[in-house]
Amino acid sequence: MELFSEKRILSVSRLTTLIRGVLEDNFEHVWVEGEVSNLVMPASGHLYFTLKDAGAQIRCVMFRASARALKFRPRDGMGLIVRGRITLYEQRGDYQLLVEYLEPQGMGALQLAFIQLKEKLAKEGLFAEERKRSIPSLPQRIGVVTSATGAAIHDILTVLNRRFANVEILLRPVKVQGEGAAEDIVEAINDLNSYGDVDVMIVGRGGGSLEDLWAFNEEKVARAIARSRIPVISAVGHEVDFTIADFVADLRAPTPSAAAELVVKSKEELASRVEFLRHRLLQRMHRTLAEAGGELESLGRALRDPTMLLGHLAQRVDDLSVRLERSIAGSVKYQAIAVESLKNNLRLRNPSLAVERTRELVIALNSRSEISLRRHLDRSREVAAVLMARLETLSPLGTLARGYSITLKLPNRSVVRASSQLNPNDSLELLLYKGRALCRVESISDDMP
Repeated sequence: MELFSEKRILSVSRLTTLIRGVLEDNFEHVWVEGEVSNLVMPASGHLYFTLKDAGAQIRCVMFRASARALKFRPRDGMGLIVRGRITLYEQRGDYQLLVEYLEPQGMGALQLAFIQLKEKLAKEGLFAEERKRSIPSLPQRIGVVTSATGAAIHDILTVLNRRFANVEILLRPVKVQGEGAAEDIVEAINDLNSYGDVDVMIVGRGGGSLEDLWAFNEEKVARAIARSRIPVISAVGHEVDFTIADFVADLRAPTPSAAAELVVKSKEELASRVEFLRHRLLQRMHRTLAEAGGELESLGRALRDPTMLLGHLAQRVDDLSVRLERSIAGSVKYQAIAVESLKNNLRLRNPSLAVERTRELVIALNSRSEISLRRHLDRSREVAAVLMARLETLSPLGTLARGYSITLKLPNRSVVRASSQLNPNDSLELLLYKGRALCRVESISDDMP
């Protein structure tokens, strides 16, 4: 009974607490490697998994505060190296490893995180070429998201000042590495989009290690670039450095200096282009003027002189007048000869009856002769009137008298036949039946009235 009374009896809770203290005091910081299994990631943000090898396994927990700092997502079957302390979960009586840090075996955590995020965003189509926008050829205002004291902004300003000094630069200074850098970059991209008067944006920094450049590999930065209404040029690190921002941006520049060279053309390039276009314009103008001159000369040769046409018509009138006079004179002469012949016959036949008959015949013949002559004269007058009317119709002066006019384009006084020959503000001269008028073209239409 005495021996039994000296025994120390512990409760389960007390024993568990003692074991927990021993474990935590002796295994405060340990590094363990193994393969992940039974990974659980509840909404609380904690991570629960088992770390095992060929001979044993241990339960592990990583609380939300530590899990939020992870750059990658653990997966079942992945080899991990973890750092933590051994503790005891008293409710189950299981010992476990309280993980404070972990990284993948054989590959750095940042490199794995880079690969995972790249695969995720590529599946969403954020790297697709069809969603990338073209960079303006001659921007007036360029937004720059980078450190205000780094080498990147100095290189960008140097190149822009050399190539096109009068372009406006809007700098939005940010942290480019360290805690809060990604959030600062996202805010800067959003600020420039809200500003609303930026043609293109350069986002970047100078070179550095993967850790230094990591802010540009953050998912939030990638999505801010994808949302940007302003075309974005990514210029992070050196030529060999690639970040997630490079894949999402509308254009990737190997360095900040290269971004400045890509975003604007040099004044020499623009001047050369302008000179080339000016030369082509002059050639085209000379060719057009030569063609127009040839066409004008051809039209001039085809145009008949109105004075010559009037001369021909006047000559035709004179000819008809002479023929009319000759016709009338011949008819009168013929009638006179007939009368004279009758008189002779009358003298030869003196009997009074014959004389009377002859006298009556003469009277009748004279009457018929007068009627015939009058009719002939009337017909001749009618023919002459018709001819004169036709002549008047063909006469340019007759056309002008009916209300028409001849339109001449100044200063060369070329005849205008169609509205296509005119341009607004051309000076015109109108030849009227009486006088002339000067006017100016206000508008042109091909429609007929």
